[in-house]
Amino acid sequence: MSKKIVLTLVAVVIVAAGVFLVVSNGSASKDEGPKTVAVEKGSIIDKALAVGRIEPKKQIAVKSKVGGLARRIFVEVGDSVNIGDPLFDIAPDPTPIEFAEAKRQVELSEVTFANVKREFERSQTLNEKQLISHQEFESKRAQYEECELRLKLANEKLALIESGSAQVADREVDNIIKSSINGTVLAIEVEEGDPVVPLTSYQSGTELMTLAYMEDLIFKGNVDEIDVGKLHQGMEAEIEIGAIPGKKVIGELTKISPRAHQEDGSTLFEVEIIITDPGEHFLRAGYSANADIMITKREDILLIPERLITTEDSVSTCEIQDSLGVISKREIETGLSDGINMEVVSGLEEGELIVERPPREIKPWD
Repeated sequence: MSKKIVLTLVAVVIVAAGVFLVVSNGSASKDEGPKTVAVEKGSIIDKALAVGRIEPKKQIAVKSKVGGLARRIFVEVGDSVNIGDPLFDIAPDPTPIEFAEAKRQVELSEVTFANVKREFERSQTLNEKQLISHQEFESKRAQYEECELRLKLANEKLALIESGSAQVADREVDNIIKSSINGTVLAIEVEEGDPVVPLTSYQSGTELMTLAYMEDLIFKGNVDEIDVGKLHQGMEAEIEIGAIPGKKVIGELTKISPRAHQEDGSTLFEVEIIITDPGEHFLRAGYSANADIMITKREDILLIPERLITTEDSVSTCEIQDSLGVISKREIETGLSDGINMEVVSGLEEGELIVERPPREIKPWD
């Protein structure tokens, strides 16, 4: 046999072997059958998501009842304060007319008091000589005491306008604003030298500072109307804080708003969750957070992936593969879902294999 014929035969054998291997592998792949997922036991939680932030339960805005300038600020943001601690010294800043009126009021009161004092001293002398009635003498005394009080009031008002402090009935009255709660300074809204508008019955006044009691923090957020009907007070909640990734604090649902509000086209209800266990985390007011409110929790139940369930006309089915590899459709009764897994109430046993078909290939239009 010639050498050329031998080489040709060898080439034919190699090609045939390659074709055989390709066919064999393809057959083996087909023989493996479809992918399956076993029915397993586990737990599933139905929960409602609330989106919001961490806030102090008790928070107040500090304002002044006197107008002027912020002469001195005694604290800084983050400082802890107690009831009675000084926060601001408000320096009076009267208009020229206000100062002139206060000054002239003192002078007028002094003139009036001097005249009334002379009349009272004269009535005292006449009373001692029994030349006037007792009733007339008491009237002069009352007039004298009233003018004396008016003069004191005018002097105290002038002192407050000039210096911001005055002595009233053995008590020092000043423009020092003091803390009304035990708490932490969250924000200071003015700087030294800024004008301060007083709080009155017809104006809100300048907000100087925000104080809050940081030992009593709550979560405030919004829940979608789809979930709010499932909620009630006392439900446990897990709060995940954006600034502390991977860590959760425990809370309890304490308030559900009876009225909805609109936000970005959605109907939402506000909820409040008191933090019962912050763990070892230092929480700050204003942290953004998400809260999972636990509605229902079931353990030791049969679970399968929800994507493997087909529902038509309120009937749920899935494909089962038996020990011989035979695939059949079976009707099942489903329960709770977390969006990934579905509870199987009846129709399946633990360990049975659920067929997972490959996703349908989407072909482009010709």
